[in-house]
Amino acid sequence: MDLSPTAYVILGMLRTTPRSGYEIKAIVDHSTRFFWAASYGQIYPELRCLAKAGLVEGTSAPRDGRRRTVYKITPEGRRELRAWLRQPPTTFETRDEGLLKLFFADALPPQEAAGTLRAMREHHLGVVGRLREIEPLATAAGGFPPIVLQGGIEFHEWQADWCERMEKQLLAEAEEMEAV
Repeated sequence: MDLSPTAYVILGMLRTTPRSGYEIKAIVDHSTRFFWAASYGQIYPELRCLAKAGLVEGTSAPRDGRRRTVYKITPEGRRELRAWLRQPPTTFETRDEGLLKLFFADALPPQEAAGTLRAMREHHLGVVGRLREIEPLATAAGGFPPIVLQGGIEFHEWQADWCERMEKQLLAEAEEMEAV
């Protein structure tokens, strides 16, 4: 079966507890979003596809007068998730608008390009702060989430440090060019 990465996110989120699409999105926003996001526009169609394929089962569970479906992973869904987990990763993609802007930043004066690096640094420091806030929850959950969280913290700390070093280098080079 050829499933999308979002389908595997959903199967992974359902591996321990039945959840609604809304609950899956909320968990994604506080966990995998830091390295793999999923939108409502991806989650709900994928839930329908997964249900049609027999990998999840949905049960109507209205709440406060609202329609709501809670999904649970089926044994076939569990097998599919495990098969996917046993395969080596094939997608290593980073999308970073800051790096993209920096790539073309020679169209700006160096001081303005340095502003991009400062913004990137602030972003990465903010992410570190948010990850540190959820660290106690990940530690309490056990398993592999704390390892992934630690990787995220170290990655964003490194990125913030890199941005600071590159800003200093860029401004020093600009000063040398002005002195000539």
